[in-house]
Amino acid sequence: SPKQFLFIYAHIFCQINVCFAAILFEGTSLYEGFKQREKICREKQEGLTHLYDLVPGLMCAIVEFLRVNPPMSVSALRMIRVRRLSSSGPAVKRVPVLPWRDLRKIAKVTGAIVFGGCIFITYEVVTLNQAITIDTSAILKEKHKSYIYLAHSTNREQEGLASGLTLKTRKELHKAARKFLEVTSRVLRRPLDEHLSHLDADPHECALWVLLKKSRSSDRAVRQQAVQELAHNHHWQDYQYQTAAQVVDQQTAIALARIPNVDQRFFLPPPPLPHTEDDISIEDGLRQLLASLPQSEVDQCVQYFTSLALRESSQSLASQRGGLWCFGGNGLPYAQSLTSTPSEKVETFCLQALVQHSKVRSHCDHIVANGGLQLLQRVYQLRKESQKIQRNIVRIIGNLALNESVHKAIVQSGWVSVLAEMIQSPHIIQASHAARALANLDRDAVQQKYQDGVYILHPQCRTNQPIKADVLFVHGLLGAAFKTWRQKDHDVTEDDKAEGVKEDYTECWPKSWLAADCPNLRILSVEYDSHLSDWNAKCPAENQRKSLAYRSQELLRKLKDAGVGDRPVVWVAHSMGGLLVKKMLVDASKDPELRSLIKNTKGILFYSVPHYGTFMAEYSVNVRFLLFPSIEVKELCRDSPALRDLNENFLNIAKDGEVKVLSFAETVPTYIGPMLKILVVPAQSADLGIGDLIQVDLDHLNICKPEKKDSFLYKRTLQFVQNALEGEKIK
Repeated sequence: SPKQFLFIYAHIFCQINVCFAAILFEGTSLYEGFKQREKICREKQEGLTHLYDLVPGLMCAIVEFLRVNPPMSVSALRMIRVRRLSSSGPAVKRVPVLPWRDLRKIAKVTGAIVFGGCIFITYEVVTLNQAITIDTSAILKEKHKSYIYLAHSTNREQEGLASGLTLKTRKELHKAARKFLEVTSRVLRRPLDEHLSHLDADPHECALWVLLKKSRSSDRAVRQQAVQELAHNHHWQDYQYQTAAQVVDQQTAIALARIPNVDQRFFLPPPPLPHTEDDISIEDGLRQLLASLPQSEVDQCVQYFTSLALRESSQSLASQRGGLWCFGGNGLPYAQSLTSTPSEKVETFCLQALVQHSKVRSHCDHIVANGGLQLLQRVYQLRKESQKIQRNIVRIIGNLALNESVHKAIVQSGWVSVLAEMIQSPHIIQASHAARALANLDRDAVQQKYQDGVYILHPQCRTNQPIKADVLFVHGLLGAAFKTWRQKDHDVTEDDKAEGVKEDYTECWPKSWLAADCPNLRILSVEYDSHLSDWNAKCPAENQRKSLAYRSQELLRKLKDAGVGDRPVVWVAHSMGGLLVKKMLVDASKDPELRSLIKNTKGILFYSVPHYGTFMAEYSVNVRFLLFPSIEVKELCRDSPALRDLNENFLNIAKDGEVKVLSFAETVPTYIGPMLKILVVPAQSADLGIGDLIQVDLDHLNICKPEKKDSFLYKRTLQFVQNALEGEKIK
């Protein structure tokens, strides 16, 4: 190597210098000896030989010195050419005197030989060093290209000739300045300033690493600002996105996933899934996972559905269950809610049981330890055509994310990239499930936790706008967190299509319309199970937990975890959801820890809420669903004592707190089954006694579904929300 050759050169040079010094020393000694000999010869009149007879003696002295110093003998003998000189010659009578200048000539000749040899050796070493030098930087670049694509195109500012020369000159000056600073820092033993050490780098390259370092700062504001700049800078090259994806930590990756319209190249794809042993199907994997979970700390319904999923085969399960069933509050027919493939029906059934297990904190660790995250990832990738299966899977991930102990496992199993892609889905339901899971993962920016059944409609991503108030939407019987609040269904006619009328339909108008008109609001939608008949509930123990009192306590606990009550609140409820809102406020008034919810409630909007009951509960002969009415329906009976007490207690709270109230009443009958058409909530029952009452020409199902954004129903709703929160600057 070059270092070894330089070491050899230094060794030879030292030997030559030592040899040269020895020659001078021995020459001086010989000179003194010759002077003594001259004196003796003069006295004895002896003749001396020719002048060159002195050289053999000198050489003998040198050889004797080298013999005494063997380490340098080889190099010295190679440098000094010794030849045999004759000492014979005619006798000279007159003995010449050896002057000092002659000895100096000998020294010059010897020095010239030594110096020339040194120059020759130096030249050979330098030439050899250049011949065998390897450009290690090129090898390093090739190595880096294999995973971060170091080669990238030039920036637009470097395309012109003049700008290119200017940039090149600036880089060379920066390189020289950096070398000077590096030498200075070594001499003074001080650290080199990081900014100055990268002055010659590409501005975008330097900015990337500065932002990546800031994203790990101990200052929360610095971290969040760095994430915003990372996501909003669209000048990154592809290799820089790949670099960031490998460098960012868990906290930064989650934060980037919650930035609106973030580039998906910031996230590494999910890791390859291991091959299953013995060709185990997904259905069998889900059953094995369910079998490994403890059956303790879960209610009777979870045990019932878990045992059912473990016991039934896909063929019998596909043909057994009929009618309506509901595990998540949608109330959809079983045959319509699942796909046509029998195995997918069993998978969905198992996933519904896993949803309930994931609500138990101790079971979350078991799901992760038994490979549940990888199994769910496999199901998600194989069932991309089934939105229902994907929603159930992300719902499980959102429940698991409530426990910070499993956050690392969720990130390592590749779920951040999946959620980052899903939150940008045009389907509001899919995006809302992903938004809930990411919010539960983002502990750096979100202090609240969103339990199962509480969904964020706005803001679903990180935002710089401060949240001034909360608006909560609560559905009614057979409703859901999203489908209840969709736009009114309508078909585009052929004439409209011919005229080029574009259908702008929204699956959830609070998310699409209200969030755009009031960006400083946090809009939440809650979901709970509800049934018209006990026929619909397949769990035997489900009837015991469907009362208003049970649901009120359950939702109050979830809303408290979500931070509801810490800022002004406006409630929007439909049908039985209005009764549930009143029950929650009455219960909160009795709990000292929830008094802030009463204090911050500014307004309540009721869509066809049966404050005094409904006639629908009395029809139980001609309606198939009401042959065995559920607890919810029984509580809606007209002039029910429970409703009367609830109404009186709520009116006292609303009057004391000066809560603004607006009620909408239906005037169009609603079809209940194929044979019955009734006015579900008459205007008399929808009139609370305080606030305004507005009757609209809509039935019970469509009274909470505006036909379009400029319709009276939506405009009046928006006006009420803004008036209830006047002074909060929510626009």
